[in-house]
Amino acid sequence: MRPSVSVVMATYNGMPYVREQIQSILSQLTDEDELIVTDDGSTDGTIEEIRDFCSKYTNISFLKGPGKGVIANFENGLNTASREILFLSDQDDVWLPHKIETVCKFFVDDPKITCVLHDVTVVDSDLKELHPSFFNLRNSRLGFVNNIIRNSYVGSAMAFKREILHYALPMPKDIPMHDQWIGLINEMYGKCGLCRERLGLYRRHEGTVTSLEHGSLSSMLGKRIRLVKDLIIRRMQN
Repeated sequence: MRPSVSVVMATYNGMPYVREQIQSILSQLTDEDELIVTDDGSTDGTIEEIRDFCSKYTNISFLKGPGKGVIANFENGLNTASREILFLSDQDDVWLPHKIETVCKFFVDDPKITCVLHDVTVVDSDLKELHPSFFNLRNSRLGFVNNIIRNSYVGSAMAFKREILHYALPMPKDIPMHDQWIGLINEMYGKCGLCRERLGLYRRHEGTVTSLEHGSLSSMLGKRIRLVKDLIIRRMQN
């Protein structure tokens, strides 16, 4: 029997894609699981779509986001997650049917694992393949130093034990993104596992929050210095 699951989805004006993503998640959840959708003030009909699902399914709940951006919005959802394994979800991807079962098996097979990172196929807005493997595209690897230099942790392609929130929350205000922070916290305090199976369609389009491209060298160095400082402070606090 697999552990119970909380899926935390952060939304903001995701009307073209959010229904397809929610359906791909709900089809994998049991009555013991939950889907938490936290919306940061959508004005395009996204909230109405979510509430429609809430009226039909008892294991999906809707939260009003803090209106302070994607990192704070995800933190809002994580603060209410109550199940054993936490999955993060973007509003515009599609999960393949066996994703949750496959990832949860890693936690069952090795109880020391606190975080699992899996591969995805990179697609465009119409789900046409751009890159068959995100891992190959980014040379994804585990390891604390590796992921300071070149981040492999993508929120929609990872899951982690709820116990790690003790170390991860609250998230510092100046971190590059929530997923890299959570991945590095797991590298510091837990054990990470790598699943090379492609378990999702990772959509890239004009409205995507994150980019596959790097910023300038000075910008990258500045972000990493701030990130390391925040990790050192968190280490001293724990």
